[in-house]
Amino acid sequence: MSQLRSRFLAAVGIGAAALLAVTGCSPADEGGSGDDAGGQASIGVLQFVQHPALDAATEGFKEALADAGVEAEYDDQNAQGEVPNTNTIATTFAGAGHDLVFTVATPAAQAAAQAIVDTPVLFTAVTDAEAAGLVDSNEAPGANVTGTSDLNPVADQLALLAEIAPDAESVGVVYSSGEVNSEVQVDLAKEAADELGLTIEEATVSNSAEVQQATQSLGDVDAIYVPTDNTVVSGIAALIQVAEQKGIPVVSGDAGPVESGAIATIGIDYGKLGYQTGEMAAAILQDDADPAEMAVETSNDVELIINPAAAERMGVEIPASVTDRADRVIE
Repeated sequence: MSQLRSRFLAAVGIGAAALLAVTGCSPADEGGSGDDAGGQASIGVLQFVQHPALDAATEGFKEALADAGVEAEYDDQNAQGEVPNTNTIATTFAGAGHDLVFTVATPAAQAAAQAIVDTPVLFTAVTDAEAAGLVDSNEAPGANVTGTSDLNPVADQLALLAEIAPDAESVGVVYSSGEVNSEVQVDLAKEAADELGLTIEEATVSNSAEVQQATQSLGDVDAIYVPTDNTVVSGIAALIQVAEQKGIPVVSGDAGPVESGAIATIGIDYGKLGYQTGEMAAAILQDDADPAEMAVETSNDVELIINPAAAERMGVEIPASVTDRADRVIE
């Protein structure tokens, strides 16, 4: 195990064992009831927060297992965007006898990786598993944790923003200070901004209730970029409201915010990413694949999605160079 992961897991684990068990769990019998034994597979699902992208990933995961012929009983738990809840659920899962645990988003994966050592843990919607301390390396995870990354094409997204708002000089980014995945994306955005002659202005939040104030604190930025930040996306309506009031165009890291009122994205399909993770789970449950030797997978399946009505509300006209190549248009 890498020193980075060891340090991270030690920090996250402080006090986790003392947390109360979550109600509503349906633990399997002791020792699990794996599908390879002829019964249903018991699978714990720990989703960090409810929003369209993560919901789609969970649905895709279950669909893949069904398609693979895996009969499963799911113990679905949602942490409602609260890190202490993820620790509580993960600690409960550690003693629940599940055959596999599926985690959705970085905080959920981090909590499970700390608490669960004897059960395969698969993650999705994690930007950089190695930076998050989840694996020894993305190529060779080294333990019981692996999954799929949602690292999105940040440079392409910033270039799209510059194409939609060619006069923009400053770009505001609101993100959660507690999400490693967001810090990775902000660093990538800064690199891309330098190449495009843009300046990044940052505002951080600790929960979704702070999104509106953080967006207002950006002042008179020329555009806003929303990374695949679970906390911010949960409060995206507040960010969109401020952007519309100020006439600031918004480009996002995934489709969910575009459906909610951002102008455009070049993003991955989270349903397909979850499905890809489900295929990995099937290999573990049916073929005894070893998570330690299963490289973290990524998705190259991206699409350009635009929302012309949102652009109109923000006082922006999407150029024909963008509309002509759009894969999907939000009506």
